[in-house]
Amino acid sequence: MRARASRVPRGAVIAVAMGVMNVATYGFTILAARLLGPGDYGAFAALMGLLIVISVASLALQATAARRIAATPDHVHQIEGVILRVGVQAALGVGALCLVLSPVINRVVRLDSLGTAVLVAFVAAPLTLMGAQAGILQGERRWGPLAMIYLGVGVPRLVVGTAFILWQPTEFAALLGVAVSAYVPVLVGWFALRHPREPGERSEEHSVRALWQETFHNSNTLFAFFALSNVDILVARNVLDEHQAGLYAGGLILVKAMLFLPQFVVVLAFPSMSDGSAARTTLFRSLGVVIVLGGLVSGGAAVLSALAVVFVGGSEYSSIQHQLWVFAVLGTALSLLQLLIYSVLARQARRAVLLVWAALLGVVAVGQLADSVESLMLLVLGVDTVLLVALLVVALRHSRQGEAVDGPVDGSVDRSVGSGVPAAPGADRDVERNGQLGR
Repeated sequence: MRARASRVPRGAVIAVAMGVMNVATYGFTILAARLLGPGDYGAFAALMGLLIVISVASLALQATAARRIAATPDHVHQIEGVILRVGVQAALGVGALCLVLSPVINRVVRLDSLGTAVLVAFVAAPLTLMGAQAGILQGERRWGPLAMIYLGVGVPRLVVGTAFILWQPTEFAALLGVAVSAYVPVLVGWFALRHPREPGERSEEHSVRALWQETFHNSNTLFAFFALSNVDILVARNVLDEHQAGLYAGGLILVKAMLFLPQFVVVLAFPSMSDGSAARTTLFRSLGVVIVLGGLVSGGAAVLSALAVVFVGGSEYSSIQHQLWVFAVLGTALSLLQLLIYSVLARQARRAVLLVWAALLGVVAVGQLADSVESLMLLVLGVDTVLLVALLVVALRHSRQGEAVDGPVDGSVDRSVGSGVPAAPGADRDVERNGQLGR
């Protein structure tokens, strides 16, 4: 009982850190909208949306590092060195690409400021490298340092970004504040990983080429999911009138909130889904946690609909007040999809990405039949539900195969991070890899 009690805070700290990160990010968004005004904020919001797309590279690196370290802990020394090398290469590559494309960004986003477009490169580079650092810590289940990285993403952006906007309320100053704050989590990651490791086992499976290949695949899968979770607003703007599309966009605020709320579940569960010892158990428990959270939010939106409509924009959105609980259900479906996508990434079920792209095309196709906010919402929810069932089947099949191949013969096998390879100073050596969520 004492061992279990000591493990709970290590999982809870991630939930708290990611909650603070999301609240700080949301707070900065609200302050930026108020301080910049509609004109400058519109340009800044477009740039932040672009950075969300660019962050797919960071998330792909994190998934690659976390999966490989969790699945083969004896090779952590080799994987850490290679993934950091790949992370630096990716950061320089993404930054250089954004720099080259800055005139295009300037034109497409209608910034009328090449300097602002150039700043995108200086945000994208550290954002990408941070993914490699976070993945190493996640794979080792070093929740404390990983939590500090997440705090380093949100809090400095709120403080530094707001300070820059107060200094000069323009989209250039706002993005400059974001660029400066983007280097804070990288410094935190460097500090956490600064100690050299003793050499462990080596394998050609963890070569630079192999990690690049997996990162590209992960990027493809995650990009497909991001596209799926955002394409409905584009459909809304094409099939609904301007007012109806605006109402749908307001409801999507609740969808995105529900999508981000259970992200800590994915972070905690992914290493256990990767090592194969208890992948199915971890998957079921994680799905259960997301469903419970989704049920609470959906129920709250139904019972407290008057309060919920304030959250999505106020009285101007009152006509969708009694439909907000359905938007919360849609957000829950996306959260479950996100978890299942990471599950198939953990087992490298690479053909599953075809299902996600097919669902994206499905949303675009069936969305053309919508003639109201409610009909579009239900059509999107229907497509997401079909994809949810399909990915669940794929995830269960691959997790069953993984447990059969990777699972311990008996309960006496010690698969802790500290067994077989010296962990970095400060690592949680006593963390048991038994697939239990929240440890």
